[in-house]
Amino acid sequence: RVAAADVTGSLPLMRVSDNLSYIAETLLNEVVEIAWTYLVEKHGTPTCLLNGKKCDRGFVVIAYGKLGGIELGYASDLDLVFLHAGSKGQTTGGMRQIDNAQFFSRLGQRVVHILTAHTRAGNLYEIDMRLRPSGSSGVLVSQIESFSDYQHKNAWTWEHQALARARAICGDIHLMEHFNQVQKKVLLLPRDKTKLQGEVCDMRERIRKERLKPKPGIFNIKQGRGGIVDIEFLVQYLVLLNSNKYPELLKFTDNVRQIQSLNETKVIDEYTANLLRHAYLIFRAVAHRFSLQEKPAEVTEDKFYRLQQKVIEIWKTYMQIK
Repeated sequence: RVAAADVTGSLPLMRVSDNLSYIAETLLNEVVEIAWTYLVEKHGTPTCLLNGKKCDRGFVVIAYGKLGGIELGYASDLDLVFLHAGSKGQTTGGMRQIDNAQFFSRLGQRVVHILTAHTRAGNLYEIDMRLRPSGSSGVLVSQIESFSDYQHKNAWTWEHQALARARAICGDIHLMEHFNQVQKKVLLLPRDKTKLQGEVCDMRERIRKERLKPKPGIFNIKQGRGGIVDIEFLVQYLVLLNSNKYPELLKFTDNVRQIQSLNETKVIDEYTANLLRHAYLIFRAVAHRFSLQEKPAEVTEDKFYRLQQKVIEIWKTYMQIK
């Protein structure tokens, strides 16, 4: 229905992404409920503590990337991080009691299995869990305080960029609120401008080299210079650099409203905000259509040349590249 409304033009781009994101969130809530019920019947209920007080389930799903920014596309993976507030000790009740941490690890595994299981109708989603602390080598479900410590002491700048687009989307309401507090504390940290510029630019070039295969006369809308990812990285850089002074920049996780907030706080002028918003929406709309056709997001380099060059100029200005 969403795709049909998109193709016929009855739903604007942002509403399309909203609906695709809401569908994913609804399914995630159901999957977590199924997995939780299965594990509790088998192993009993884990003991969870938050700030010294017992909490309900002590498990949350954090959405990063496109789902975190409420900008999901038709072929988007789900970038997820699982957190728990389990205390030391074992589950109570159930047929076979296990350690609380082990319970949450199995819960995370069960959720991933249900989401990615291949059936005759296909699978629900492809899942990417690499944004969790320590990436693929880290535990699947992190304890909330360990997550907080990691973000303050060990996380790379690109991980804080990702955190600026993260949202707690389902699970224990009290743990969701606690995550929001941790997220805000991390993103409000003061940052050195020159160091931040260098780290953001270095990571952008690294990703471009890994994911972009240059083709003569072709502009890759996502990874090409002046494309979608450049705009996203620029917005993340500006949010990280200025949120200590303007905490209101952390109110939203989607690029369009973050651009608006950057303009409202005078971090960027109205011309720059309008141009970035215009380019971002056009590029994403085209990428959506190509995704529906199962084609790569590529156009001839003359298609959006002027718009692309303006985005490149803005990037160079704020990153102070000559």
